[in-house]
Amino acid sequence: MQLMPVSLAYFLEVARTGAVSEAAQSLRVAPSAISRQIAKLESGVGVPLFVRHPRGMTLTDAGSRLLAHARRSEAESSALLTELRTGSGADARNVTVACSEGFARRLVPRAMAAFRRDHPDVTFQLDRVPHQEATRRVAEGIADIAATYAMGPRHDVRVECSVAVPMAAIVPPGHRLADRERVGLAEVCEHPLALAPAGTTQRDLFDIGVQLEGLAVRPALVCDAMATKYEFVRSGGGIALVGNLGNPDPVDEGVVYVPLDHPVFRRREAQVQTMLGRRLPWAATQFTGLLVSLLHSSGPAS
Repeated sequence: MQLMPVSLAYFLEVARTGAVSEAAQSLRVAPSAISRQIAKLESGVGVPLFVRHPRGMTLTDAGSRLLAHARRSEAESSALLTELRTGSGADARNVTVACSEGFARRLVPRAMAAFRRDHPDVTFQLDRVPHQEATRRVAEGIADIAATYAMGPRHDVRVECSVAVPMAAIVPPGHRLADRERVGLAEVCEHPLALAPAGTTQRDLFDIGVQLEGLAVRPALVCDAMATKYEFVRSGGGIALVGNLGNPDPVDEGVVYVPLDHPVFRRREAQVQTMLGRRLPWAATQFTGLLVSLLHSSGPAS
């Protein structure tokens, strides 16, 4: 069931697919019906919402602004329908969190466990996705909250909290760097390294730092799974770089955390994000506040 006007629903699908024909196929309606509704919508607002191209359509500035409004309306309509069907009233008890792996490892599940101790009727869904995807899901109303890394300000979502999280090299106990208070990038690069793939915020900043220092690096392992990198380090394969997030216990992890000292990594921020202008349900609002509190406590002081 759709609560928003048909013209707005069709507009959303054309914006998502980039073409009337693909939107028509997705919605199972005639392309002419979609074209009429888009024309009616543009006539009503008085400005073009799309730029027409031979192979598709792109949003104008006005269309982008309407898209943000339509996404909020879609998310709130979906939440309202759920509340009406379940009889849960204003206090909807389902919370969807999209987060990158660094958050999914400790911080977010710890927050969920703590929250459910006081609110055992709340159900969480955690989607572990790349950092850009976490932001996209919140911007489009697919997820209520994103916990992810970003570089620089964001204008497509509301940033509830932004904290520079220290980077660390993880080394096995007994390693010659294990007793150091901190280590430089050049020293780290003298050892076999397990690195994140290109395109991640951590790897992009590492590559910038290496270039600035004039260092030559050939990683021993490139992997996007943190569990694999930790096991690689514990097994003596080398060292790895991680965000020092969530107050890790070195004894439990079986590794030693050595702070990595290089200014390039200060450009990477851990963020809690929600949709611009959306009124979140009660449980999602309260959980956002808890995540913000935990992220602040996991910042540079750790």
